Amino acid sequence: MVHIKDPLNFEHFFQVLFFESKIKLDESSMLRISESFDFLQKFSENKIIYGVNTGLGPMAQYKIKEKDRKQLQYNLIRSHASGMGKPMEPLYVKALMLARLNTLALGKSGIHPSAVITMQELINKNITPLIYEHGGVGASGDLVQLAHLALVLIGEGEVFHRGIRRKTAEVFSEENIKPIQIELREGLALMNGTSAMTGIGIVNVIYAKRLLNWSIFCSSVINEIVQAYDDHLSSELNSSKLHIGQQKVAAKMREHLKDSSLTRDRNEHLYSGNNSEKEYFKEKVQEYYSLRCVPQILGPVYDTIENTQHILLEEVNSANDNPIIDVKRKQVYHGGNFHGDYVALEMDKLKLVITKLSMLAERQLNYLLNNRLNNILPPFVNLGKLGLNFGIQGAQFSAVSTTAENQMLSTSMYIHSIPNNNDNQDIVSMGTNAANTTKTVINNAYEVLSVEVVTIVQALRYLNFNGRLSGKTREKLAVFKEIIPEIKEDFPLSNTLEAVKNFIKEHEAY
Repeated sequence: MVHIKDPLNFEHFFQVLFFESKIKLDESSMLRISESFDFLQKFSENKIIYGVNTGLGPMAQYKIKEKDRKQLQYNLIRSHASGMGKPMEPLYVKALMLARLNTLALGKSGIHPSAVITMQELINKNITPLIYEHGGVGASGDLVQLAHLALVLIGEGEVFHRGIRRKTAEVFSEENIKPIQIELREGLALMNGTSAMTGIGIVNVIYAKRLLNWSIFCSSVINEIVQAYDDHLSSELNSSKLHIGQQKVAAKMREHLKDSSLTRDRNEHLYSGNNSEKEYFKEKVQEYYSLRCVPQILGPVYDTIENTQHILLEEVNSANDNPIIDVKRKQVYHGGNFHGDYVALEMDKLKLVITKLSMLAERQLNYLLNNRLNNILPPFVNLGKLGLNFGIQGAQFSAVSTTAENQMLSTSMYIHSIPNNNDNQDIVSMGTNAANTTKTVINNAYEVLSVEVVTIVQALRYLNFNGRLSGKTREKLAVFKEIIPEIKEDFPLSNTLEAVKNFIKEHEAY
């Protein structure tokens, strides 16, 4: 059970999203929400409050009559439920809802308590609103995406329930869920925030962390395959640079390889003084960068993921709508906390480093497939008849193509502001677009790594190192051999690659 009272942390999201932990609004949260609603109701009686008794956006100069205030909120929700494109996956919608619920529970939105109660029910019963990927510009919040959430909360629109897309009214009737009560600014408070981009971003971080560990895993195993010298992973070398990420990655690789008898100590070979070569060394003195510089390449990935997680949790635990209701100071503040630049920038940074991770995987893959580079494996790690069979040759095209797509998708959304809303929103964040694009980049990177994993397993079958491999490699190799058949005679690899992708996306490397 996750109690909504203190700041949400990363583990709270993980438990709710992946283990279906229930959430419960704490009494202190409900008290804050009620106090905020009661204060705004009284405070707005003889004052002009945006979105309570005024129009919205560039029409804020129009005063709304008392009798039309509730209708204003309904009109806002219905008119902005205009998203397009693919429906968001339920996992990401659930993250969005938890992010929005937590923000509203801060008691700075003046929303009626029924809004959070109904949202809590939806999360706990795994009922997710139909929300489309396209529509948000991430400045006056994720207006379009959150409008679809609000549409469901008033009992309209559609939801996904038990994997089936259905009318909200039907599901509410079956599950005995009451639509929210519209009073003051329920539409605006639900819609005017950064919870769509933040929710998607948090799921992105979860998958990015897992992806990074699989990249570290693959990099470690390749060090075994090529019997690399181990000093490039040493604590002495990596501590001479002060970056935390580099040191963490090197430490993980050392831990992975600690019981391997395949990686070599330079002191026992090139430093032994017994080298007979006079002009040319047959073995490589140093490995290619894609093997030797892994801590320096994946270190920035680690640091970026950690910073992105920190920023997203700050955002999700912030009041990010407008205006902000301050019960303690008995004031209402108008501003722009709905602007998503913090999240948009982090999503751009995250997709950049994940693209670099996929580039590293593609280069490592190329090294394994090119016998003229590695000098230990047959071309394309072909275990069949050379010339007649093809090994991993076809799958390499998919990895290269997907890596190239990631490179193209890594163009910044953060700097692609387009003014809209009659120029009221004259500079915007495009945060939700950035989060969705990052989601695609991460998914693509899993595809590239799936080709790398298949190739690694194929290489280990050929080399037959058996007991010389590290324990961590042997543990996962046993699992992968159940998923990946020996590729000797040619057969379509798509299903195998998809099975590997699904496994590494849903399981931890360490």
